[in-house]
Amino acid sequence: MADHTGDRARQPKVDTSSIKTTTLMSFVIFALFLVAVLWGLFNSFINTYYARARTQEVIRTANALETQFIQDRDSFDTYAVQTAGTNGIYIRIDVSDSRLIYDGTRTVKDTGAFANDIARIRSKLESSPLESVTETRSSTGNNSRLVYAAYIRSGSDSDIMYIIAPLYPDEVTFRILRSMLIYISLIVVLVSFFLAYALSRRLSAPIENLTESAKELSQGNYNVKFDGAGFTETKELARALNKASYEMEKTDFYQREILANVSHDLKTPLTMIRSYAEKIIDISGDNPEKRNSDLGVIIQETERLNRMVTDMLSVSNLQSNNVEMHMETFDLVEAAEDVYESFRVLASSEDFEIQFHPCKSAWIVGDRSRIMQVMTNFVSNAVKYSGDNKFVDIRLNKGNRKVAFHCIDHGIGIPSDEISHVWDKYYRTSANHERDIEGTGLGLSIVKGLLNLHNARYGVESEEGKGSDFWFEMETVRKPNVKNDKSKAASADTEGSDGKED
Repeated sequence: MADHTGDRARQPKVDTSSIKTTTLMSFVIFALFLVAVLWGLFNSFINTYYARARTQEVIRTANALETQFIQDRDSFDTYAVQTAGTNGIYIRIDVSDSRLIYDGTRTVKDTGAFANDIARIRSKLESSPLESVTETRSSTGNNSRLVYAAYIRSGSDSDIMYIIAPLYPDEVTFRILRSMLIYISLIVVLVSFFLAYALSRRLSAPIENLTESAKELSQGNYNVKFDGAGFTETKELARALNKASYEMEKTDFYQREILANVSHDLKTPLTMIRSYAEKIIDISGDNPEKRNSDLGVIIQETERLNRMVTDMLSVSNLQSNNVEMHMETFDLVEAAEDVYESFRVLASSEDFEIQFHPCKSAWIVGDRSRIMQVMTNFVSNAVKYSGDNKFVDIRLNKGNRKVAFHCIDHGIGIPSDEISHVWDKYYRTSANHERDIEGTGLGLSIVKGLLNLHNARYGVESEEGKGSDFWFEMETVRKPNVKNDKSKAASADTEGSDGKED
């Protein structure tokens, strides 16, 4: 006997929480609810609605009969017989010399079946100031009927017309209505099912496509394209995912590039350190001059390694918000001048021209060492990318309670499509340059983090082949009160000396 347990286990289960299933079930349940409401209304209000509609129809029929009776008495009998049979009503007209009866109810003839109803309605009509009256009567089995009476005014004679009409649908009509409602219910359910199925597929299709693309992206396929066609929300999601894919690809590219650069940059100084260390051991160990020269190379390469590691630690600390800030009030112009002085040696040794254009003293609140690190990075990059021009211009502009630092070079510049990425981690410009430029690509990312911590505005204006202008702007504050600072310092010195004497 075959074992079908495994086949049953492999059959896919219906995901009741999916959009497709939820939408389909919601529409089907809604359709069933509508059908239930229709049946409830049919069973609850069919008699009430039929009675109201029947009453209005009886009044219209009575008006038509009265008009026909007055205008064309000769053809009235034929018209009345047809009306009674068509509408299923009992018509009786009492004239001065006769009584006309037209029974379309298929009941017994006028042998007293409606005698009591007519007697009651006639008494009501005679006591009423109106030309017509109606009354609803009930009998065994809740089969109600409408009794109508009205005067027919023709010349000087006053005749009375009575109409008796059942206020409930007959069995044939009821069965027809019920059968029709059954067909309508089936059609509503089927149409709702197919509409729900089509709509659920349309709703879920773009999301399923996005999910499949996201799986490919998670496997490292950055060329995948997200398509959210169909709805505004899925289109927006697709745009966001495409942008995220692009950013991930760019970050991955930068990371591979920085790993290659760092590996190369680490290998070179480590090789140099090892080579010069071996040289000291084997050759220059007994020669103080050569030994000191070789040790200087080792120290220089060690500092180079230290700068790389420091940059990586700085980025890590900025990302984890673990940067220690020492806020103080200081003169940005003075700090910029210190940075300028540190580059003057380079200017004289490598034929660089670095100009410094300060403004009046501009006091700001911030971490002096961090701001100097920002300015140093700007000037260092300007030197690296100045090309053959070898000219760097440092400017400070003050105005409207703000001070701006500008570092301008006239070198290779930045391509317009890369300007928005210069602050990204691992970024290095793709512009051509002759010299081999060292660096991890983390410097401007660190600058961005430090300036954000100081709530400073910053940016870059550049044109390829014409140079770049890196700048930042901070709010100025009042100069600290030097007298108060001196008095506080003197007070502290006095307290310290008193403590020593004690």
